[in-house]
Amino acid sequence: MKTDFKKWIKAAGVRAVKTVAQTAVATVGTSAVISAVDWKFVVSASVLAGLLSLLTSIAGLPEVE
Repeated sequence: MKTDFKKWIKAAGVRAVKTVAQTAVATVGTSAVISAVDWKFVVSASVLAGLLSLLTSIAGLPEVE
């Protein structure tokens, strides 16, 4: 049981980090110039996306049985 939880945490963490990175890139990409980026929005949207990714992973991950 403990090993399964470790596998789940690792897989869910990897997914969450990828989701955070993708969200950050997408929100930064919506600005025409880098000086126009609203960094508070980028951080908050990315953190929220990571949290939602972890919560979604509770339903199950195909990588972990």
